[in-house]
Amino acid sequence: MLSIHRLTRVYGDKTVLDEVSFDVRPGRMTGFVGANGAGKTTTMRMIVGVLAPTSGEVHWHGAPLTTEQRRSFGYMPEERGLYPGQKVLDQLVFFGRLHGMTTAEAKERAQSLLARLGLTEREDDLLETLSLGNQQRVQIAASLVHRPSALILDEPFSGLDPLAVDAMVSLLRDEVTPEMPVLFSSHQLDLVERLCDDLVILSGGRLVAAGSVEELQSSQEERYRIRLADQADAGALREVPGLEVLDAEDSSALVRLTTLAPEKALVAAQAVAPVVEFARVVRPLSQIFREASA
Repeated sequence: MLSIHRLTRVYGDKTVLDEVSFDVRPGRMTGFVGANGAGKTTTMRMIVGVLAPTSGEVHWHGAPLTTEQRRSFGYMPEERGLYPGQKVLDQLVFFGRLHGMTTAEAKERAQSLLARLGLTEREDDLLETLSLGNQQRVQIAASLVHRPSALILDEPFSGLDPLAVDAMVSLLRDEVTPEMPVLFSSHQLDLVERLCDDLVILSGGRLVAAGSVEELQSSQEERYRIRLADQADAGALREVPGLEVLDAEDSSALVRLTTLAPEKALVAAQAVAPVVEFARVVRPLSQIFREASA
């Protein structure tokens, strides 16, 4: 378990991170979202030791995180940290050796990752000759080459085309072990919703929401979409006790259950007209984000 305890960072008279606490659970992918300047990158830099906190601690398995333990983490910064004038394979081997791998181990691992990312034919090319998207693929390989104990990724999908995103998503799903916590930031909420088990939302340097995606999506009263058959007027559902119609158009209505259980609400709706759809409406992450950041 990677645990962040009351992390605070102050620059002069400005507090950019204010006593932020959350957990990144092993074997799960935690999405880290917030507007520009919310404090995501600052938090990640303090987790990996690039930046010292003004106060607060990062814990690993219940104890303060040590420098040695940090060395086992994989980190992909938002500003890319590779060497543009060095060959792709050479620098992946170099990073593997920095983490204690032999040259042979690092080369085998690097070539395996490059193959997964569709870059085998570019392994002897200089990094600077690759497209920005392919450079990003190499960056993710660098964060994974030593088989990290935890993974911290700052905007890993930025600028990638859909095929590159799919390749990286597939690789991450294969690489995440039951023991590995993964924290990644992204402004692409559709990807966060597709990938994440848990979500952490920052706004103005403060934690405004954290929990599993399921918990956050169900944190308000349940809403249901009811669609009636034969073009019946869904507005008639306003007369059903225990239902509050939030929106109605033609034969479809969005309702909130005030006193009825779902199964009884369905029976009551069928008394108005035959029901062809009765489904709970799950809030998208974009709505959760807007509500939490408001």
